[in-house]
Amino acid sequence: MESTRVAIFILSLLVVFGSSSAKVEEENPEFWRSQARTTLQTALDRKLNTNVAKNILFFLGDGMGITTYTAARILKGQLQNQTGEETVMTMDTFTNVGLVKTYSVDFQIADSAATATAYLCGVKTNLNTIGVSAAARNGICKSQKGNEVTSILKWAKDAGKSVGIVTTTRVQHATPATSYAHSASRKWYSDADMPEAAKNDGCTDIASQLIKNTDIDVIIGGGRKYMTPSGTKDPEYPKDYSSMGKRKDGRNLINEWQSLKTGKVAHYVWNRTDFDAVDPETTDYLLALFEPGDLRFEADRDPSMDPSIVETTEKAIRILQKNPKGFFLLVEGGRIDQAHHDGRAFMALHETVAFDSAIAKGLELTKEEETLTVVMADHSHPFTFNGYPFRGQSILGKSPLWASDMLPYTTLMYGNGPGHKITNGKRPDIRNINTKTKDYVQLSAVPTESATHSGEDVAVLARGPMAHLFHGVQEQNYVAHAMAYAACVGADLRHCQAEIKPSTADHSFTFSRGAHSTAALLSSLLSVLLVLTLLI
Repeated sequence: MESTRVAIFILSLLVVFGSSSAKVEEENPEFWRSQARTTLQTALDRKLNTNVAKNILFFLGDGMGITTYTAARILKGQLQNQTGEETVMTMDTFTNVGLVKTYSVDFQIADSAATATAYLCGVKTNLNTIGVSAAARNGICKSQKGNEVTSILKWAKDAGKSVGIVTTTRVQHATPATSYAHSASRKWYSDADMPEAAKNDGCTDIASQLIKNTDIDVIIGGGRKYMTPSGTKDPEYPKDYSSMGKRKDGRNLINEWQSLKTGKVAHYVWNRTDFDAVDPETTDYLLALFEPGDLRFEADRDPSMDPSIVETTEKAIRILQKNPKGFFLLVEGGRIDQAHHDGRAFMALHETVAFDSAIAKGLELTKEEETLTVVMADHSHPFTFNGYPFRGQSILGKSPLWASDMLPYTTLMYGNGPGHKITNGKRPDIRNINTKTKDYVQLSAVPTESATHSGEDVAVLARGPMAHLFHGVQEQNYVAHAMAYAACVGADLRHCQAEIKPSTADHSFTFSRGAHSTAALLSSLLSVLLVLTLLI
């Protein structure tokens, strides 16, 4: 009871002294009323865009739950010397927002493979499987036969559009892999990662499916080592054993990809210099693999060697948008998730800020009247935003209100993960610890080697043609069908047919109007003749 009274007293002091951080204009009620009136009028003036989407830009923030979204907004503002809370991210400008349920068929809390199959293929499935229905079983090759499901990337390609994937992970990772592969295990990156039984039963690894299943125009990410024979030295890290090629079958998939593109302008690049030299106007195909595995975190990225997600997104769009039939592009901020697994909020939030900048670049390069842009997360993490920090306090800092053990805590923490640091029943004293560094691991309540995912709904945001379809609370697999309907790809082409009808009606109306005009003219002539007859 005593500790509770002390906490209440301290909190009261914080409320008194913390209020001084408010901006002067925010103390005037008219500031908020005026802001709300402007927002309301914008909403009232908004007209639905019912065009057929020529292009689909799909941005997937892996692990970007609502807490991550909010905290990244604050960080983005604070990086610009603002208090942060009032910052408007690019994502915040999207007019249509909904929630999606992320559970898989077999688990309450899903992984990136099951969720990707839902939002890309339109079918919910089991944990750890990609591009197959729930009739397939995790790790059992035989079960995937006949249960394959295709993705919206393939539907778009079949409709004549150009297609691409951009990711900050390896291109064989769960999210990008689901756009082109079918596998009973998301972990079958190369044939070296597959059990012999699976290979004997006829299953193939994800990397080999990358160059076989769908003719993808642009592929950008990491994953070189899954494409080359075992022992092949990496061009960037020739002395690093872990970066060497992994394939046991002796195939060099990079060379095979190049051979498949004979007669086309196709470029394979692995570094910034070669990437910058690629001319989008003359390029038909691009395979860019900047790391043996996943790309580096944005905070660790070497700009002289690797382009940013903003730059890779721009290059992809400029190559794809030459197609008069349009394009589908999947852009994944994949390392948001991996930073959360490590319990490193700094890294996760900086990845999210970079992701938001890529979205801005996408909007800059496309026209909203013809491009449906969708942003969403696949799942969340046990990531909390707590305490009573002052307005404008560093999002990576500590709550000014200490806990009942009279020790401070960070405003960002995890429900589980590698940050569990209880020793002899006590938390570590972080008064003299800088919690704002990229290597700081936030405290977690439960010790796990890696932070898990969490199961709450995630946001989906949309703007452009038929963006109003993204509304309410939906199953995650609905997203693929809504995007496909908007662009008239896949099985449901009603939107294309609906667009033709008004045109037909207009012609009918014009003809009818012409008929009425002719009738009126004849009537007038008859009247004149009648008058002349009477005069005679």
